[in-house]
Formats: sequence, structure tokens, C-alpha cells
Amino acid sequence: MSAPLTPQDTVERALAASKADGCMVVVGERSETNLRWANNTLTTNGEMRSRSIAVLSVIDGASGTAAGVVERSTVTADLLEDLVRASEQAARDAGPAEDAQPLVEPLVEPSGWDAPPDETSIRVFADFAPALGEAFDRARSDDRLLFGFAEHSITSLYLGVSTGLRARHDQPTGRLEVNGKSPDFSRSAWVGRATRDFTDIDVAGLDAELTRRLGWAQRQIDLPPGRYETLVPPSAVADLMIYLYWSAAARDADEGRTVFSKKGGGSRIGERLSDLPVTLRSNPAEPGLECAPFVAATSSNAADSIFDNGLPVGPTDWIRDGVLTSLLRPRWWASRSGGNPTPAVDNLILDGPDGGRSLEEMVAGTERGLLLTCLWYIREVDPQTLLLTGLTRDGVYLVENGEVTGAVNNFRFNESPVSLLGRIGEVGSSGITLCREWNDWFTRTAMPALRIGDFNMSTVSKAS
Repeated sequence: MSAPLTPQDTVERALAASKADGCMVVVGERSETNLRWANNTLTTNGEMRSRSIAVLSVIDGASGTAAGVVERSTVTADLLEDLVRASEQAARDAGPAEDAQPLVEPLVEPSGWDAPPDETSIRVFADFAPALGEAFDRARSDDRLLFGFAEHSITSLYLGVSTGLRARHDQPTGRLEVNGKSPDFSRSAWVGRATRDFTDIDVAGLDAELTRRLGWAQRQIDLPPGRYETLVPPSAVADLMIYLYWSAAARDADEGRTVFSKKGGGSRIGERLSDLPVTLRSNPAEPGLECAPFVAATSSNAADSIFDNGLPVGPTDWIRDGVLTSLLRPRWWASRSGGNPTPAVDNLILDGPDGGRSLEEMVAGTERGLLLTCLWYIREVDPQTLLLTGLTRDGVYLVENGEVTGAVNNFRFNESPVSLLGRIGEVGSSGITLCREWNDWFTRTAMPALRIGDFNMSTVSKAS
């Protein structure tokens, strides 16, 4: 068996082997390291390396252009041609692709194409791990238990197209989740953070936050279901806005299938969704949330097209000052429906008016309401309204006269993030946050806390 090829050699040899009318090759080189702990003790740590290869062949025929995609976890030099042939056969077996477009031509010289993949290692935790050990010591002395994990990865993405286009991006991704629990497990609190390199993680501060929340939960309060004034923290706002973003394909809206469909046909672009000047946007150059500035898709759907691979991705406002301004629109749908292509970006930011208060200041300004920690097990109920259901978890607190007075039972909620935008009572200051439910797939968000006057807690949940 021959030795593995470099990512760049893999791209070039696959393109050279192609006999199709067009070819795209996407290689992802990933390194990952992690720490996991339970009961105030490290349980596992590890480092992993992996590679993914996707060959996308394009074949022109009498009835149209077809595409075939074959992916493998790793391929050596002597098996690479088999992968290319399999991709070409998949294209021949497929019917004409409705999203077919001319392959993207190179616009600029690739940056860092020849450099080896960037890598992470256990050394990324050099300062974090000792601070975590100190948190374990505090937890033992305070009769608390800490559980959680820290993960860091770097994926170096290499894209080659038979037009001559080459593009490369190194994406660091880090996430931290910590649960604090009482010894009898009757009280639980959660904190999470997104990071690029773990140098910005304040472990002592997070531990202090968990301690404070577990203290709040020493008083338990039963509340019935109902509509409550609720402070929704940035983490939970991120989970709701990500689902909105994933549901924002222009084609689905134009064809009447989503909350962004206009009665009588077309989309709701141009409609006001919020009376407050909130802006939902993406920007691959957003500080702290940087992501790939080009399309690298290995499958097509309503929001993405493999034929857009290499298309530059820029700043995009999805909602500007409360008005819906853009939906996810690949080139092929833009050519049919009008407007400019607006490809997906791998980050999401929600901004409110200047001067938004911190979550702590919003609590201090609350006469009576609920303070959420996070949402969990979110599922869609109705795509026409984007009604979602899910559970609260790891701490719902009662706020009275500006202070948290105890923890209440968990609830099932039923809410639409689009409806919530129209019912916001206050928007806090926006900052980088980690969503709880979707952080396996989407970690780059900046969100504010929101005050919702009538958040729908539909039933009491016994989940804990």
C-alpha cells in the first residue's frame, strides 16, 4: 500500500485523473484533541487525525448536466483513480442536475495553498488544564461535582476545481461545556463557551457562575405552565436563531413551504419582522468568529449547491433593522428567481440597538419573570410558522424585584423564533456565545439576551 498523499497532491492527482467535463475535489484535513471529566476528575483525553476526500464529477449530456459525488475518509495514491472513476459513474447514473451552473472560475490567487495543514494538539490546553484542576479542588471543598468536556479542532480545507480555481482555509473550532451538580444530583447548572484557542476561557469565572446558580437552586419553586415574561440568555437565543437560519432557503420560501413564504406567492423579503431595529447577519471576517470565505459544498439542497464551490462568501444581512432582507440563495435559484446569490456563511450574529444591557443588568431591571439557562431537544412542529418545541434544562430561575429568588421546575416550550422577533421587549448587549442544542454543528455565533413578555411555557416537564 502506498503512503498517504498530501492534501494538495490529492487534489491535483484527482483533477488530473478526471475524464469528466468538469471536476471538483474537496479535501478536509482534521486534527482534534479533547479532555473529558466527571465527579471532579479527568476521565479521558486524546488526540485524533482524520481526512475526508470528496470528488465531484460533472458530465454534460443531451438532456442536461449531471453531477456525481463520492466521499471517502481516506484514500491512498493507488486507490485515488478508483475514487475518481466512481464519481464519474455516479454522475452518469444521475439525472440532470436542476442546480447545474458553470463551474466557478478562479478570481484570486489562493493564499497559503502550498502550506501543510494547520494542526492542534493537547498543548492547546496548557493554561486551561491547570485552571480546571483548581476548579476541581474548589468543587471538592464546596461539596459540588463538575462534569464536562473541552474539545478543540482545526480543519484545513482544500478545494480544487478543474477551471483552475484553488482555495484553502484553516478553521479552528473550540467548545467547552461544564455541568455543576449537587452531590444528590437534585440541583444542576450549565455553562458553555465557544473559543478559537482556549486562551480566552476564564475557568475561575465559569466555576463561580456555576456555584452561584447552584446556590439559587437551594430554594425550589413550583410554577404552572403559562406565558411568562422571560429573559432568554444568549446561548438559548443562538439555538433559536440558528434554526431560523437553517430554515431560510429562498427556494423553499418562494415555493410556499416556510415561514418566509408570502401569501399569494413569493417570499417575505422586504417585510418587517420586528419593530425593534434588530439585525441578523453573517460575515466570514467577523472578529472571533472567522470562517471560510468561499463555498465548499459536497451536496446540493435548497440552500447550497455543489456548482457554487469556490464562490466567494461575503458579509450578508439576513434581517436589517427588523426587516427581512435576504434568504439563502445559491446561484441556480438566483438565476431563476432574480436577485444576487447569497450563499450560506458559517457564522451568525444578532445585534440590537446600541446601549443594550448585560444579562445581569436585565435581571436587575425585572420585577417578576423567568430567567432561562438553556434550551434542549428542540424540534420543529410547523414549518409554515416555524413553530418549535423543546425543553428547558439545567436551571430555570424565578426573578422577583430584580433578584433571583429560586429555581423553578422545567417546562416544555412552544415558540417560533420569527414570532419572538416581533415580540421582543428588550435586546441586551451582543457577545460571542455557545448554543447548547446545536453546538455539534454550529459554534460561531454572537447573540444578545432577549426579554420576551409572554414566552410560552406550554407544559411542566419532569425532565431534569
